[in-house]
Amino acid sequence: MRGVLVTEWTEFEDLRLTDCPVPELAPGQVRIKTQAAGVSFATSLMVAGRYQRKPPLPFVPGTEAVGIVTEVSPEVERLRVGDRVAAVLDWGGLANETVAFEVNTFPIPDGLEFYRAICFTNSYSTSCAALTWDHLLNLKSGETLLVHGGAGGVGIAAIEIGKILGATVIATVGSDEKIAIAKEHGADHVINYREGPFREKVLEITGGRGANAIYDPVGGEVFEQSLRCIAPEGRIMPVGFAGGTIQQIPANLLLVKNVSVVGLNMGYYFGWSPDDVRHEYGPRMQALLAQLFTWFEEGKLNPRVSDIFALDDFQDAMAVVLGRRSKGRVAVVMNEEAERLGK
Repeated sequence: MRGVLVTEWTEFEDLRLTDCPVPELAPGQVRIKTQAAGVSFATSLMVAGRYQRKPPLPFVPGTEAVGIVTEVSPEVERLRVGDRVAAVLDWGGLANETVAFEVNTFPIPDGLEFYRAICFTNSYSTSCAALTWDHLLNLKSGETLLVHGGAGGVGIAAIEIGKILGATVIATVGSDEKIAIAKEHGADHVINYREGPFREKVLEITGGRGANAIYDPVGGEVFEQSLRCIAPEGRIMPVGFAGGTIQQIPANLLLVKNVSVVGLNMGYYFGWSPDDVRHEYGPRMQALLAQLFTWFEEGKLNPRVSDIFALDDFQDAMAVVLGRRSKGRVAVVMNEEAERLGK
């Protein structure tokens, strides 16, 4: 099996493609011939040992994969050999074969290309949970949603889902090209934050009231500025820290405006916690992904993959992510999908 193998904690650029041990099929798991995998900033942190969870060495990085089921363990009931699926993995995505727990594996529509399906297990599932679950942003029709990183994977997903839910969506991006992308995916207003503080423009758009819900994968100064253009009783969610700085939250601003700060570690629901609650939340995750795939089949979601690389070029894929040059998701393809796309 060819894949990326981490034998010691290291920087991503030091990794190489090599022959890897074929993973054993554990009870409740399926084997997948991988067609596409995603890479993200979190992937680079995991191989360096700086992520909140550390896989046992050696391991193949990559927490999402899309492909075809080639084997199922006797305990598996929902999936069959030959099924087209997307899976959330503990690790193992950057190889031409992987195994996944059935509870974390989801059949994908026939009309969804493998390389585009990587958007659903990470970007779309995170954004959908963030915007729809009662204890999180719980976005309602008629409200205003502010989305930062509006041309990135989770940002695009949040824009599209926000529009499905009936919100007015304001997005912030860092270039004129990204303005066009955010508008293409449904944003009502787009602000280039490089042209000056976005706070004043958000207040102008909302008639001085501010945004009801704010979705922030950037962090740092962006989060702090967001607290100054949030509506009374507004909700704000840090989704990540792509800007490189983890903000300290000033409690006085929360108090003055009755603001709620909510957090979401989507991995918790997929088993990435010491107590491993993936089976407890399995039905909830199945329903979440089923809703997203229904929206896709209805033409309401347009998953965007800006860059596609062959497995041999996995380093180039990560360079795009770390350089913040992606305009959507970045996919690594292999097997038949690589051949189909000429990679």
